[in-house]
Amino acid sequence: MATKIRLQRHGRKSYAFYSIVIADVRAPRDGKFIEKIGTYNPNTNPATVDLKFDRALDWVMKGAQPTDTVRNILSREGIYMKKHLLGGVAKGAFGEAEADAKFEAWKNNKQSGLAALKAKEEEAKKAEAKARLEAEKKVNEEKAKALAEKKAAENAAKAAAEAPAEEATEAAAEEAPATEAAAE
Repeated sequence: MATKIRLQRHGRKSYAFYSIVIADVRAPRDGKFIEKIGTYNPNTNPATVDLKFDRALDWVMKGAQPTDTVRNILSREGIYMKKHLLGGVAKGAFGEAEADAKFEAWKNNKQSGLAALKAKEEEAKKAEAKARLEAEKKVNEEKAKALAEKKAAENAAKAAAEAPAEEATEAAAEEAPATEAAAE
């Protein structure tokens, strides 16, 4: 019986998540399977993988063939690195303790790389937010300037409109006593 390590689709339309299963090659995609060894959720950033490491390694060592996507997932999780190191132990190239030390070093290096990538992403988000805030401040200042200029223009127009009216009332007030004096 040929076995495959493959993804079994779950979830709703446009929001799929997957179970990583061991299944007979002839079984349908979402049908009967031998064992469930993990889950994969590509909807999160970064994609979430929950994997039973020992069971996955055991099946890979037995010869179960993964699909392309599952091969990438297993490789990223370190299954193939561990298989490679166990092959070296079987050939006598180095001891099991040395293989475990190499695997831990690889794992720590990978985690530090991921942490650095995450820190860089956070820094980029902060820089983008700061740039957006600065742009918003600039736009608000320009709007405030335009509003102040508009109000100043309105005040100047109002003052100009009031000045001739005041002059006319002053002129009328001066003419009124003169006409009264002339009438007497």
